[in-house]
Amino acid sequence: MSRDVLVLNSVGKAFREYPSQILRFLTWMGIPVRNINEHWVLRNVSFRLGRGEAVGIVGQNGAGKSTLLKLITGTLRQTTGDIFVNGRIAAILELGMGFNPDLTGRQNAIHTAGLMGFSQADIMRIMPDIEAFAEIGEYFDEPVRTYSSGMQMRVAFSVATAFRPEVLIVDEALSVGDAYFQHKSMGRIREFRRQGTTLLIVSHDRTAIQALCDRAILLDKGEQRMDGEPQVVMDYYNAMIAEKENNAITSVQLASGKVQTISGTGEAVVTSAALFNHAGEQIEFINVGESAELRVQVEAKADISRLVFGYLIKDRLGQDVFGTNTHHTGQALEGIRAGDAVEFSIRFNVNMGAGAYSVSTALVSTDTHLVNNYEWRDLALVFTVMNVDRTYFVGSNWIPPSISITQS
Repeated sequence: MSRDVLVLNSVGKAFREYPSQILRFLTWMGIPVRNINEHWVLRNVSFRLGRGEAVGIVGQNGAGKSTLLKLITGTLRQTTGDIFVNGRIAAILELGMGFNPDLTGRQNAIHTAGLMGFSQADIMRIMPDIEAFAEIGEYFDEPVRTYSSGMQMRVAFSVATAFRPEVLIVDEALSVGDAYFQHKSMGRIREFRRQGTTLLIVSHDRTAIQALCDRAILLDKGEQRMDGEPQVVMDYYNAMIAEKENNAITSVQLASGKVQTISGTGEAVVTSAALFNHAGEQIEFINVGESAELRVQVEAKADISRLVFGYLIKDRLGQDVFGTNTHHTGQALEGIRAGDAVEFSIRFNVNMGAGAYSVSTALVSTDTHLVNNYEWRDLALVFTVMNVDRTYFVGSNWIPPSISITQS
């Protein structure tokens, strides 16, 4: 418990509707009352956050993410379970953090920091840093009603992170604003993490979750569906979005220990996927910049009017490197019959940095798996890129430069 800064045990939240105010009052007095309508938005959520850990919360709209954050910050009170917080929480749950539109940015910053529990002396001492980080110039002393949404986000984030918290909670609000300030904000978040701040981030951005987080928690219809490695959780979440009544989602642990997620109707399936070098030899390792061929065997289990094959290469963190499909290349197949076998051959140069990569495959009817998802298969293939004979470089892409130098 000593290293845990946040613990949730069987937390649930129900919103109750009372037939009358008298019955509501009786429940406040601890007297049992019947005929109360309860709508549960969260049930049995349990997890622990250690010091310096980063955890992502994902789920579709209505899954209970915002309610969960409000319970953790104390804005709402849970109906069941317990929440233990060891340290100060700073949260950016919504744009503007309740700013008064008639007050200036500076006045709102002073007021908000005061509500966060800081003394007037501390606030005045840190105010120049808040103003400098927000970078909105003379608008800092103008009414907030004159601000754009991005300017509100700048001031809100600057205030919330003016003092390093033990736990920093960031909702989708950070997606608002310009790319420059998003990068600047992420830099501060990463610095806080290095100093021991625990991060709880809610986002639909797969890249952000996988780049920032050690774990991810998936909420679905108010229940905790998964808690695990970000890539595994995001793969499952991606499959769940495409899930329909006649679809199935399965998770299989491979010999490597990684978890493969497969979803779809099964009307078409990948039977094999392999990588070959320029000599036609099947390989698991390949040199930077070499030519390669990805061969994927597909079998139709039912008649399909239109078949589109797609593939996606991901790095070791599960972030997208490159992907496309035969809808975009104008090579969709029509009139596939049950029992037909098709081989897709993809030739490309491995202009990627050294490291481990995986290939996901998709069998669909259009340009997306959200219409007819015959099969989506993560970790269909894993391969490793090595730098055998190229000049040393860092990064995820091999972009050999031509450098000229003029000295006078």
